[in-house]
Order: sequence, then C-alpha cells, then structure tokens
Amino acid sequence: MVADLLRGFVKEDWIKELDFSTLEKASGSYVSDDLRDRHDDIIWRIRWKNVQGNHQNSAWLYVYLLIEFQSSVDWFMAVRIMTYVGLLYQDLIRSKAVKTNEPLPPVLPIVLYNGDPRWQAPADIADLITPAPGGLERYRPHLHYLLLDEGSYHEHELAELRNLAAALFRLENSRTPEDVQQVLQALIAWLQSPQQSNLRRAFTIWLKRVFLPGRMPTVAFDEIQDLQEVTNMLSERVKDWTKNWKQQGIEEGLQKGLQKGEAGLLLRLLEWRFGAVSEAISARVKQADSPMLELWSKRILTAQTIEEVFAD
Repeated sequence: MVADLLRGFVKEDWIKELDFSTLEKASGSYVSDDLRDRHDDIIWRIRWKNVQGNHQNSAWLYVYLLIEFQSSVDWFMAVRIMTYVGLLYQDLIRSKAVKTNEPLPPVLPIVLYNGDPRWQAPADIADLITPAPGGLERYRPHLHYLLLDEGSYHEHELAELRNLAAALFRLENSRTPEDVQQVLQALIAWLQSPQQSNLRRAFTIWLKRVFLPGRMPTVAFDEIQDLQEVTNMLSERVKDWTKNWKQQGIEEGLQKGLQKGEAGLLLRLLEWRFGAVSEAISARVKQADSPMLELWSKRILTAQTIEEVFAD
C-alpha cells in the first residue's frame, strides 16, 4: 500500500531512484515512545538505488505518513508536521542512528486527508508565519509537506491506475453500490496471490468494520470473511443499498447546505463588525463545522477584535 501510494501519487522524478524492495516500517528502537504513541506504523524508510557517500544513514529516505481522518481541515497542520519531523530527527540522533558530523537523512512528510471539505491550509510552515523585515526574514523556517486530498481526485484519474492506494481512494469517494462493486472486482483480481493474503484480509476487515457500517448502519456484516463475499452481498441487496445510500446523500447534502449558510452568515457578521475579512479567515470559516461556527458567532457579541473571535 505504501509503495503504491508513493509510485502513484508522488509525481516527482526522484521516485524512480528508490529501491522499493527495501521499503520497511521504521518503528524500531530509534523511534521514541513520544513519537510512537502518536503514530505507530506510519514512519517508513526506503533505500536509494545508487547512493554516493560514506554515511549509512544517507542511503535512506524516511517517509512520514500522517493520516488525517477528520471532518474539518487543520489550518496549522504545517506546525504539526514540523514538530513530528523534528521528533524523528531527535530520535535518530538519540539512538545514534545518526552520529556527530554525519548528515541527517531526508524526510518526505505526507498528509493523507479524506474529509469532505477540500483542503486549503498552507502546506509550508513559512506561509503561517508573518513575514519579517530586513535580515530577520532569513530566520523564518521552511518545511513543506505533500498533501494527498482523496476527494480532490476524479474517478477517471484513479480508475486508470492499477494501484491499491487509488482503489482505497475510489472506495472512500464512492457514491453508489455499483461504484464499490467495480472497485472490489479489481481488488479481487489484483490480490489473488498467496503473498497478498494479509492485504486482502485487511481490506475485508476495513470494509466490514468501518466502510460498510458507515454506509449501511442497520445491516450486520459479521459473516463476511472475504472480498468476494462482500461483492456477492452487494449484488444480492443492491436495491436496499441504493435506497440507503441515496437517503444518506440527501441528508449529507442538507447538512452541507446548512453549514454553508452558517458560514456565509458568520462572514457577513464579521464584515459588519470588523470590516474586510482576510482570505485566510474566510477559508477557515468555510472549512469549519457547525459547532465551531456557532462558537465563533457567539464570540462576535463580546470580542473587541477579529483575532479574539478565533482565539484558541
């Protein structure tokens, strides 16, 4: 899955220089409890095909995969990424995986996001920091993360890829039982070999414990043990599934409409009270959920500045 994620979605030439046969989880002794407790199996490492230099650590690229499964965008994600990359480097130094006078290995930070609002948060920590005058500007940190926003990909883009990560994105984005069935048929064909039995089982468990209950909350899926059983069940109950999914789509549409109206009203109130609203604040309001919009609306009554409305 990680190999397909890198091959299919990191559109940069240097990917061709990686030796994918060496890809491995980097959750060993050099990852501290502080970091491991937050993100256990998402730090990976992979060797370069041809490495110049005498340092062992220079042969590796570390992949920091942060999975962001939440309904709203984290505006300050770049700050979190800077912290996690710093912790990873600190652990490599503490464990002596990197010694004094040796260079640190490169790190690729990836944010995988599957929420409904499209991601608009800055992807570089520098864009969150006020520019400073004169020579002070050179001290502003720069650290960019790679965003993979599942919902921003079109079906035709993903369907063209024989790629397990793309299949997962297609399932997340699916709107009808027929969409799911099409992806399942492809997965069954791709995951036939005995070496892929664990991955096939992982897809099955995710479908019956997470994905399907979210789409069909009144149906029990305990008996499903394999991907083929999922597609068989889907064929047998396609009318019931379609009815449920259509109803779910209507409810989601109503909720999105209400949320959009609340955001629009809040922006007008902010303009009346404080004047023109910046693009950053406007984007933050549009991505917020209903409880947060309600909190900010109440704060307008007592806030003396627009910053007080959005204070943490």
